[in-house]
Amino acid sequence: MLAYVFWHWASPGVAPSAYEASLVAFHETLARHAPAGFRRSFVFTVQDVPWADTPGPVYEDWYLVEDFTALGRLNEGAVSGVRREPHDAVAQRADGGVGSVFRLRAGAPVVTRVQFALRFSKPPGMPYDAFYGGIPGTALEAGGGLWERQMVLGPAPEGCLLAPEVVDIPHALDPMALAVALCWDSAS
Repeated sequence: MLAYVFWHWASPGVAPSAYEASLVAFHETLARHAPAGFRRSFVFTVQDVPWADTPGPVYEDWYLVEDFTALGRLNEGAVSGVRREPHDAVAQRADGGVGSVFRLRAGAPVVTRVQFALRFSKPPGMPYDAFYGGIPGTALEAGGGLWERQMVLGPAPEGCLLAPEVVDIPHALDPMALAVALCWDSAS
C-alpha cells in the first residue's frame, strides 16, 4: 500500500472553518467517486510543521492507494469529473503545500487513535535493517503504521510512525514528534 501525503494550509484571511469545510467536501466527493485503486483518505490537523510556511494550522492529507498505477489514477482523477469543482474550491483557498509518497512498511493504517506522527531520518551510512530495527515492535500494536518515504517530493523526513502516543525511538534517528488531530476519515 502507498500513501500520497500532502501538507497544505489556508491563505491569510481564509477562516479555518471555511477551509476545512471545502477540504472535507473534496474528500467526501473523492470517497463517493473514487478512482480505481484508491482505498481511502484521512486528514489530520497539525500545528508547527517545520516545513510549512504558516503560523496557522497545517492539514495533512493521506491518500491511500494500492500501487503506483493507482497513484497515477488518483493524480488525474482528483482534478477531473465530479471531483474537479470540490478540489478547485479548496485549492483556491490554499496558500501553499508540499507532499511525499510513502509505503506502508509495517502495521496497519488504523488512525482513529493516532495522536502523533513521529518523523525521523536515517543517519548516513546506517543500513535500512538497523534503521527500521530501532522502532520498537510494541509501537505498531496500537495502530497507525510505520511508513517509509518512497519519493522525495518535499522536505518530510524519511520515516513516519503514526501512533497514539509518543514512542521512544533512538536519538540517532533524530526523531520529531508532531501532535496530530484527526479532522476527517473516509473509513468512519
